[in-house]
This record gives sequence, C-alpha cells and structure tokens, in this order.
Amino acid sequence: MNTDDTVNDLDEKLITALGDLAAAAPGTLMDRLFAQWARVPGQLGEVFVAFSERGVQFLRTVDHVHGDAERFAQLYRDRFARPLRPATTLPTELRPALSGRPSRALRLDLTGLSVFERAVLAATQTIPAGQTRPYSWVASEAGSPQAVRAVGSVLARNPLPLLVPCHRVVRADGHIGDYIFGTAGKEQLLRGEDANLDEVEELTRRGVRYLASDTTGVVCYPTCRDARRITERHRRGFRTLAQAINAGYRPCQRCRPGTA
Repeated sequence: MNTDDTVNDLDEKLITALGDLAAAAPGTLMDRLFAQWARVPGQLGEVFVAFSERGVQFLRTVDHVHGDAERFAQLYRDRFARPLRPATTLPTELRPALSGRPSRALRLDLTGLSVFERAVLAATQTIPAGQTRPYSWVASEAGSPQAVRAVGSVLARNPLPLLVPCHRVVRADGHIGDYIFGTAGKEQLLRGEDANLDEVEELTRRGVRYLASDTTGVVCYPTCRDARRITERHRRGFRTLAQAINAGYRPCQRCRPGTA
C-alpha cells in the first residue's frame, strides 16, 4: 500500500467518525448539560422548581421573583453555573411534597454544598411539622454547636425552602424570626401545620421558653407534641434549660432540648 492509499484510508475513517458524531446524542446527554425547571403549585402559591438527574435542586416562589421565570433561571445559573430547559415530566412525589405531604421517595440534589451546609439542612429536615427549634439546636444537631450564626446564613440561602423546612427554625427568644419568603409566609406555613404560635407568643411574653411536666419529670420545647399534652395544673415553665434541670427535670427525648 502506498502513501496515498494510507492517507485515503485515514480520511475515510475520519469521515466515518464525524458521521458518528452527527448521530442522535444519548438520551442522558441533555440531562447532563441542562437542568430542568417547572412551575408547580405550592403552599405559598406557585413555585418555580429546578431539578437535575439527581433530584430537586433549587426552589423559589413565583412571588419571590416577581413572576419572572428568567429571573429564576438567572438565580439558578448564578448559583449552579448550569442552564435550564423546560421540564417534560416532574420528579416523583414533588407535587405532594410541595403541598405539605413530604415523602422519602423525593430525591434532593445537594451537589455543590459543603459538608456543614448539608449537615444543617439534614438537621432541619428532622424537625417535625407543627414544631419549631432554635438555631442553636440546629447547630448542635449539625455537629457544630458554636456555629449558630453560620446556621442562620446557611438557612438564609437554603436552596430548597418548603422541602427543607427552614420555616420551622426560630429565634432563641421564641419569636419566629425572618424567612426567605417573608415573616408572614413563615407564620402561614407554621399555622398551616397547626403550630401553637399564639401560645408560644404568650409564653415568650412571660419569659418562658421551656415547658415541663411535674408528672413525667420531662422538660420540652413548647411546640413539642409532648409539651402540648401537659395539662395546665401539671405544667411548669422555665426560662432556661439549666433551671429546669436544676429543678429535677430531664430533657425530652423527642425534641431533645439538651442538644441546644
């Protein structure tokens, strides 16, 4: 075979290879290049949701971005450096979760978050509906009890509010505090979960942050379901957990105030 024949063979192989590249791309390639987005009903009105092949990744209410889908897409691109395209289907269990019925079947994509950020979000997810915990509790549950301010910063940037219920994290003084979708939205969510906000507010005015039962000998956060079962005549209020412990009460194993 002469040199010209060799060159011709190489040209044919190159042409064939280029032809292969022109063929239909694998079905997963677009998913690797783009995340998907959709507009879905939620507890605070409609929400824009972005999700990758790994799970739900980013969420903001339509009101939060003033109804601007491109603004939502820009917020996503700024944070994840990835373009969005309209979704053809929704992740399993997304609609029920956004209506207040969370499911373990719903996958969340926390790619790009630090170990600490993931720990904060994981701790927040363990707070039961209708109950609240202070930022200090989340910090301790996340393994960094001194990082209370950092917890606040993480939750202020929570990529998945509603799905990771940062509305259940409140100030140490009992007030519900700020929220990414506004204090009114936070209160609406908590009342929708039947949290005893009015009772907690009254206790806060009296300087009571912990409730104990003189029949069980257990002290709880006021929103704990066990605390709400204490009858008035068996209820004892304390400003600090140390005061309750010194009075002979032990921390509740459900709401775990001892971790704060």
